[in-house]
Amino acid sequence: MNDLLLLLIGRLTGWYLLLCDRTTRWTNHGADHVSQAAAEGPGVILALWHGRLLICAPHAWPQGARKTISALISQSKDGEAITAAFAAIGVQAVRGSTAKAGKDKGGAAALKEMIRILRGGDSVALTPDGPRGPRMRATPGIIQLAKLSGAAIIPMSAAVSGQRLADSWDRAAIPTPFGRGVYQWGAPIHVPRDADEPAMEAARLALEQTLNALTAEADAAVGQVTPPAADAPAPETAGLSA
Repeated sequence: MNDLLLLLIGRLTGWYLLLCDRTTRWTNHGADHVSQAAAEGPGVILALWHGRLLICAPHAWPQGARKTISALISQSKDGEAITAAFAAIGVQAVRGSTAKAGKDKGGAAALKEMIRILRGGDSVALTPDGPRGPRMRATPGIIQLAKLSGAAIIPMSAAVSGQRLADSWDRAAIPTPFGRGVYQWGAPIHVPRDADEPAMEAARLALEQTLNALTAEADAAVGQVTPPAADAPAPETAGLSA
């Protein structure tokens, strides 16, 4: 697929997501967690499952909680379309994958850029089960980023009443317009700079459990059924990009 077609697909997707977002009657639960974390320190790391990327939009963030939101997006061809779609809803792109940090210049540069963004007071959005799964299993990369940057992780999920689940590895929730929607936010997860491996694993597990709980709560609130998490544990080398 050529670059022009990918750009067109991305823009059309972004415009459709804007239509869904602006015609949905939203309820926001727990957004005070974002305001609190943003007031306490550097930027915030927004964590959501890969399958909820098409529903979550920047408007859900409380006013004053962030200046900009950047998302880590893979350097694959599909990443071009995702970048264009996210631009339409006001999300900036950081291209790369933390799975490759230390292995190639793209991965290391992406990690460095996210730390710079966070320390500058802006925020980043990551999918800890992306870019290829296992579904709804958190990988350690996001915990490492929180440790290095000093930023809090804010887990969140969302659902809409008319969503359809794609037949894909992440069972992506595809929104439909003119329905009801809900955002669910969790309490901040902090990773100390001196955290050892057991402490980092505890934070990873807490994030995974919280994201799954928030997703189930969001789905139940709009009458949807949550897909099960993958059976296999997340591999340590899995990345974070969309």
